[in-house]
Amino acid sequence: MPGAVDLLLKNVTLPDGRVADISVDGGRVRHAGAPLSASECIDCTGRLCIPGGIDMHVHMRGWEQAQKEDWRSGTMSALAGGVTVVVDQPNTVPPLTSPDIFSERVAVAQKHSLCHFAVNAGVSPGADLDGMWLAGAMAFGEIFVAPSSYGEALDRSALADALARIARIGGLATIHAEKVLDMPDTDLPSHDRARPKEGEMRAIEMVQRLAGNSSHLHFCHISTADGVDAVRGSVEVAPHHLLLSLDHFAPDDACGKVNPPLRHEHERRSLWTRWDQIDVIASDHAPHTRAEKDTAFSEAPAGLPGVETMLPLLIAAVLKGTVPLASLIRKTSHTPAAILAIPRAGFDPGDRADFAIYPREISTVDPDSLHSRCGWTPFAGLDAVFPIQVVMGGDLVYDAGEYMHGRPHWYHGRGYIK
Repeated sequence: MPGAVDLLLKNVTLPDGRVADISVDGGRVRHAGAPLSASECIDCTGRLCIPGGIDMHVHMRGWEQAQKEDWRSGTMSALAGGVTVVVDQPNTVPPLTSPDIFSERVAVAQKHSLCHFAVNAGVSPGADLDGMWLAGAMAFGEIFVAPSSYGEALDRSALADALARIARIGGLATIHAEKVLDMPDTDLPSHDRARPKEGEMRAIEMVQRLAGNSSHLHFCHISTADGVDAVRGSVEVAPHHLLLSLDHFAPDDACGKVNPPLRHEHERRSLWTRWDQIDVIASDHAPHTRAEKDTAFSEAPAGLPGVETMLPLLIAAVLKGTVPLASLIRKTSHTPAAILAIPRAGFDPGDRADFAIYPREISTVDPDSLHSRCGWTPFAGLDAVFPIQVVMGGDLVYDAGEYMHGRPHWYHGRGYIK
């Protein structure tokens, strides 16, 4: 096959065990097999090369919350963890409830994001859902069935109305499914009791009854095995619910406070048994400063950073033989692309040329090496494998800790009108 290409990934071991050279041109895979003449070459011998990750659930903060995170620091974290597409959630300050605010959010991301991105629209009484759909919203929500940090819950009537409106315009409704009990919430065990696993189940069932068969539903950060079983639609699980339990923390340590809560160790282990039923792994990257987390537990905000550690933690599980590589690629890249209706990254001709290249040696998570502005991680000391190099749109954008100029793309939803 004659003709030079932009980039050659040499000696890539594919998920099925075959070794091939991946020729990239114009931001897409042109050929997989024998090498083509290339302007630049990356030798992947002895390394693990996988499609760039899509993190469907991040909170990039910024604006009035820039001390926690902003688009630049958050997407630096994404690339350093092998993620090349992030989907920003709309419970910002101010929230994304009108086309003007939504478009301002997109403009800030276009100026500062280092990786590809999409932005969801907020759902609240009076929010202009149709206007934001036309302005390019990727999806709607997360829609809060119970309150969370910077997210107000919808009552049953408002929720039913929102789901019907989203279904009419053909949008994806993303759901934060919880029930909150009126009881003390002063430490991690009581936080778990106040937002119980049974409440997650009831919320899932209620949303599905209200939605009927006409809505496209995606359930965010499901924290229990029973919750995974109950979902009709696509189901997302976060690494912290797979890898951490409330038993990993001192009872009053708000660094383990997140919604839905971390569960007991037996529930964490049970969630792993549903691995094959999980459609998407997403980080729910929700950074808060250490100072905010060091306040009294009942006053501390809920949420954990995680976009940079999501794939490295799971790549370590792949190298240990706990997680099959092909299923990890599906849950962190291919299935999210299908749900969002964006071009997938992969090894086949025509695929988006986003790749992360990892060593085959396990290290550990060092908080001082991470890039989030919040400055801490709940995963400190856990086994992880961080990428050496990241390619995005055929360009090498991250190399051994150094960032290079890339061409980030805004992925808008299907309703977008220029």
